[in-house]
Amino acid sequence: MTDTAQITDSHCHLDFPDFADELPQVIERAMNAGVTRMVTICTKLRQLDQVRAIAESFEPVFFAAGTHPMSAADEPLATVDELVALAEHPKFVGIGETGLDYHYTAESKDIQQQSLRIHIEAARQTGLPLIIHARAADDDMARILAEEHKAGAYTCVMHCFSSSAELAKAALDLGFYLSMSGISAFPKSTELREIFASAPVERILVETDAPYLAPPPHRGKRNEPAFTAHTARIGAETFGMEYADFARQTQANFERLFSKAAAYNGAV
Repeated sequence: MTDTAQITDSHCHLDFPDFADELPQVIERAMNAGVTRMVTICTKLRQLDQVRAIAESFEPVFFAAGTHPMSAADEPLATVDELVALAEHPKFVGIGETGLDYHYTAESKDIQQQSLRIHIEAARQTGLPLIIHARAADDDMARILAEEHKAGAYTCVMHCFSSSAELAKAALDLGFYLSMSGISAFPKSTELREIFASAPVERILVETDAPYLAPPPHRGKRNEPAFTAHTARIGAETFGMEYADFARQTQANFERLFSKAAAYNGAV
């Protein structure tokens, strides 16, 4: 590993077929780029065994699990008990991803909202952060997050945030975090970068959402955790910080939110 400033890819999908033939090499490249931790996300609970096995096989990898909103109508509805039980694993560090996606799957919004509330209750009971996917559903997302937070506090990251300034403010007002993905590094994402720049830097994470959304100079290609560094450099510019300082801040932010990952001692 190099002396590059350390960062964490807080959201990737290492179980996807895109990585099947070279996962050890992908993780090694990430480490060489300074990405010393990765959280791989299970989006369908029937794929949990594969995701868990990756986390168990690679020291830098942690995992989270939930039902992606775009799959909420096609997968069995998770139960709170089922999600809470997953937290017994030492490398299980988050609930989700869950959320609302009305861009592609608006017809299933009722079941998406039901699934979201189940995941929120599991986050509340476990103390693990909720991992939210939000697309074209800002009003309902803000309303449900606020309603549920009033009913009982929980922590949350708005993963791959690319929504409105209003939803950003609603999330930040609840004490939640925003995560920068490759979208924030796209040249035309000026407005999105302005939204991030107006947020407290203490509430910012970085991620890839790999294999999707590769930042420049890899845009249009398969994304991978090593490329978190490209997004983090844009993040540093957005906040007017030196890269090493921004990296250090996002590490502290990740460890504050994903405290279970920060406390992990290597015992699986």
